[in-house]
Amino acid sequence: MLIIGIAVGALTGITGSSGVLVVVPVLSYMGINFKTAIGTSLLVDVITTTIVIYVYLRKKTLEPGLGIILGLGAIIGAQIGALIAGILPVLPLEIAFTAMTAYMSYYVIKKSYTLNKHKVKKFEIKRNTALGIGFLLSIPVGILTGVIGTSGGIMFVLIIMVFFSMKAQNMVGTATLAMFLSASSGVAGYYTIGHIDFLAAILIGIIALISGYYFSILAHKLDQKYIYRFLGVVFIIVVISEIVKIAIL
Repeated sequence: MLIIGIAVGALTGITGSSGVLVVVPVLSYMGINFKTAIGTSLLVDVITTTIVIYVYLRKKTLEPGLGIILGLGAIIGAQIGALIAGILPVLPLEIAFTAMTAYMSYYVIKKSYTLNKHKVKKFEIKRNTALGIGFLLSIPVGILTGVIGTSGGIMFVLIIMVFFSMKAQNMVGTATLAMFLSASSGVAGYYTIGHIDFLAAILIGIIALISGYYFSILAHKLDQKYIYRFLGVVFIIVVISEIVKIAIL
């Protein structure tokens, strides 16, 4: 629980990424039902992001209005996703989780090599239009939150990167606020279907809260290309472990 908490705090504090890619596979290997692991991971995200949001607000590297708009779209989607998760059997969820993790490993490693070379092309549209598009795109992100437990941190970063102009730290901070709202909605959905281990969530969450605080401060000093490469390696390890687990089952 200590190691998981530190890892979650590092992932969220530095990259704005959800802890789901660490929490879900480890809890599953510990014998916790996969759906319960997802619900528990979402609660851990809620706990962890509170301190991360505080640090980014204090550093003035967070845009609250944008984060809330993206988060509201995700809230709607997360409720839809939780209902879907309550109906689906476990195996399709695990396969979807593995596929999403594989894509994220490719995305973050590729991003690490292009981070300082050129920016992702931003669409030249009016801000109000961009906000509307961001809200709509956040709904499917929320659905993924409800179905496979990913709170959408990296996906929110991508939306912000494409439609809005801001520094990397500001993107991470704003995405973390949206992720907090998305995860909160997911928690409500999973609580309704009875798939949250509160003891595990609190133990991991408290450790991640402390870890996230210090790693959030560190995030404002590090070159992010190395962080993304490390994150990509972690994701690849998770993919391999999930493939082995699915094959055994």
